[in-house]
Amino acid sequence: MKIIVLMKQVANKDAVLRIGPDEKWINEADIAQQTNESDGYALEEALRMKEAKGEGEVVVCSLGPQSAKTVIKDALARGADRAVHVVVEDSKKLSPFQIATAIADAIREENADLVFSGLQSDDASFGQTGVILAELLGIPHATLVIEVDRSKLDGSLRLKRELESGWYQWFMYKLPALLTIQSGISQIRYASLKGIMAAKKKEIRDVTPSIAAFASAQTIEKVYMPLKTKQTQMLGNGDAKAGAVELVEKLRTEVRVL
Repeated sequence: MKIIVLMKQVANKDAVLRIGPDEKWINEADIAQQTNESDGYALEEALRMKEAKGEGEVVVCSLGPQSAKTVIKDALARGADRAVHVVVEDSKKLSPFQIATAIADAIREENADLVFSGLQSDDASFGQTGVILAELLGIPHATLVIEVDRSKLDGSLRLKRELESGWYQWFMYKLPALLTIQSGISQIRYASLKGIMAAKKKEIRDVTPSIAAFASAQTIEKVYMPLKTKQTQMLGNGDAKAGAVELVEKLRTEVRVL
């Protein structure tokens, strides 16, 4: 079984973000980068499926600049077998369709049994790349996967998808298929010293995509910090009864719900 895992490099979740001078994106000059959270869970699930099967190959695919090699090497150190790096220095200008097209061209000949991606990226949060990629590859897809039954891996796959309002449902999918993995599906492993040393010998295949012919259907007009439009009012000056009277009056005259 061959499983391809899509992984993206994003800004560290604890980093202080500042808008760039062109107001098109954040200033990434001094920001630490990390693996997109849900992509890390996708990799872990792929590794566990390989271990349950007792054979197979896990291939990591990442689209981004040369700095994305850090994410790729970390995945290889955790247990992935090899990687495909779709080299795009300024991926922020690409739409999900362009990104999916470039990835599809890079991995189509791999003929993978499964393709895993995170549910969405922590930066753009479109949640569309995996779905579009499945369509371009001509395979079925499942989103919001929260559990995979690894007991039977014989041409079909039983998995649990998260639905609305806390509901979920088990589905059966025929392979090949693409799954977008929800964060928290399992416990992510750390890279061992042995894994870090072994990663140095694993293959990373660089691919330069031809995406100029695919016109983008979207552009980023402006990125800005959320505007604070709400204010907190203290009612009653510490007196609960007086506060209740003021609250009722505001609900009647300002909010107009009474």
